[in-house]
Amino acid sequence: MKTTINGKDLLAIGYPQGRALGAALELLQQPALAAMETAAALELLKSVKEQPENYLDHETLEALATIIIEDANAAADGTIALNTDAKEYAIYGAAHIEEGARKQMATAMKLPVTVAGALMPDAHQGYGLPIGGVLATKNAIIPYGVGVDIGCRMALTIFDIPETHFLENTAKYKRELIAHTKFGAGAGFHGQHKADHAVLERDEFNLTPFIKQLHDKAWTQLGSSGGGNHFVEFGKIEFAERDEALNIDKGTYLALLTHSGSRGLGATIAGYYTRLAKQLCKLPQEAANLAYLDMDTEAGQEYWLAMNLAGDYAAACHAVIHQKLTQAIGGQVLAKIENHHNFAWKEIWNGEEVIVHRKGATPAGKGVMGIIPGSMTAPGFLVRGKGEELSVNSASHGAGRQMSRTKAVQNISKDDFKAVLKANEVTLIGAGLDEAPMAYKDINVVMAAQQELVDVVAKFTPKMVRMADDGSRED
Repeated sequence: MKTTINGKDLLAIGYPQGRALGAALELLQQPALAAMETAAALELLKSVKEQPENYLDHETLEALATIIIEDANAAADGTIALNTDAKEYAIYGAAHIEEGARKQMATAMKLPVTVAGALMPDAHQGYGLPIGGVLATKNAIIPYGVGVDIGCRMALTIFDIPETHFLENTAKYKRELIAHTKFGAGAGFHGQHKADHAVLERDEFNLTPFIKQLHDKAWTQLGSSGGGNHFVEFGKIEFAERDEALNIDKGTYLALLTHSGSRGLGATIAGYYTRLAKQLCKLPQEAANLAYLDMDTEAGQEYWLAMNLAGDYAAACHAVIHQKLTQAIGGQVLAKIENHHNFAWKEIWNGEEVIVHRKGATPAGKGVMGIIPGSMTAPGFLVRGKGEELSVNSASHGAGRQMSRTKAVQNISKDDFKAVLKANEVTLIGAGLDEAPMAYKDINVVMAAQQELVDVVAKFTPKMVRMADDGSRED
């Protein structure tokens, strides 16, 4: 009689969740064990579990015995073993995703807390979880799965102003854009120029002495933007048909689009809790940057509250920028749309509550609106999510880089950069060669790879872009 042993049977005889359990289940598919009586096979596997050193020269059981010994040694020094096999995950736009991003995602899918994952078509290699990686975990939060720029966000304001007004008054728009924005690592406002917002009164700023001492920095940087790929830009947005939900008719309108995050507040929180997670959660070297905090611990709850504070602070920064510029240019606001990326949410996936990390990915639950930008010369898209479960209700957060910053600076000339801007009639204020359009993937290819994830509602075309003057990265 063929054996019919499952994972529950192995758990009952002492196999823990993890690599050894997976290896034992695989062994049961081999002819030698598959043909055994259930009781005999269980007795043998129990013996291997309890005395693995006796099976190190066994033709069939050596690999399992080795894993059991390795896991025992790892447990002795506090290292948490990864699962032997990565859980399956969906990849969108696989032909254009580098191997490094795939390897990082595969490692993340071996974490013992991982439930599901997906890789977006703009994905590229990052730290821990790849940029464009989505990871659902059970009762665990990964600081580097959220990212350094916590709550990095897109925000769009659509005005009743026609494109012609912008084209006839570009000097005014440029003047106001420069006057009401500030960019770069460490940039902020001082004295009477400081903005105010209810987020600064949040109780979470008194959560710990560490968080409390970040309040002044948060106030100074409120309403500013970071370096790197952060921007504030005017452009035209085109609706091919009336959108009932937004109550916007078919046509072309002026819009303001911003991209930035939680500034020094978020970066400092990310660094602190990543270090803490690495101290509390020792993982093998290849997974060290995926160290997680148990949501049932004080550290896990602290990070969760701090992360949400940083996310709301990022939203407040956008609100200040949009308020200033709306007041400066006039016009009626037809709609406002915004979405986080670099964040984690409690969501229901496949019937259970999970923590969904979207590191450079846009929430795309059914009916959820988001903004997916291209580059400074490529269109961006206002989208509505379809709620695709395989993508863990997510979509890309942009076009994604095809060149690292270093490679872009080495391979793109200033003349070529200027030529692309001129050809696309884009006025650029600031930015370095590392943000040149050629450093990014083709947004149209990216959008084609995620048609099952989102519906396009409107197309945004940048016309006047401001970024950090020196191309500096976020502090």
